[in-house]
Amino acid sequence: MPIQRPLLAVVSGPPATGKTTLARELAQHLGCPAILRDEIKQGMVMNHPDHDLNGDAPLNIPALEAFFATIAVLLRAGSTVVAEAAFQDRLWRPGLEPLTAFANLRIIRCTTPTSTIARRISDRVHHDSHRVAHGDKALLADMEAGVYDPDRFVPISLSAPSLLVDTSDGYAPGMAEIQEFVLQPDHEHTG
Repeated sequence: MPIQRPLLAVVSGPPATGKTTLARELAQHLGCPAILRDEIKQGMVMNHPDHDLNGDAPLNIPALEAFFATIAVLLRAGSTVVAEAAFQDRLWRPGLEPLTAFANLRIIRCTTPTSTIARRISDRVHHDSHRVAHGDKALLADMEAGVYDPDRFVPISLSAPSLLVDTSDGYAPGMAEIQEFVLQPDHEHTG
């Protein structure tokens, strides 16, 4: 019996668009691991008590390297993986592209209105102590100053099936449709 190539379901989008929640839920429904870039970075921060959020974020590159290395190990072992990170094109495509040599890529991009993003970031700043590594206060300040605009997010430009999911109130399309999208054979996708 031939072995199928594993699936790599990438959950992407601007900060606070519901990527982490969707990635965890999707992985649970599929029965596969979810690899979350922010959790890797947070784990590194736990071992760097002098980490300065206002500095040049020296853990970003090691976290990125560990993220892609972990995904590659799982895919090469034949495991389907849900991977979650912002995945803006210029920063993330170089890490994703080599993985397509041994996995079938699916791209899910989360979206929600800017007002919802601002509210979610504000909630995280005040209620989530596990996000100290991620500079949410600075991001919120940049949004308020007009320096950062989530609408300028540049999605992944790889040729792969993609699905836009509105996370404003649940998921649209719903989880059943998202799973169906991820699990469809490559020849059935229109992109």
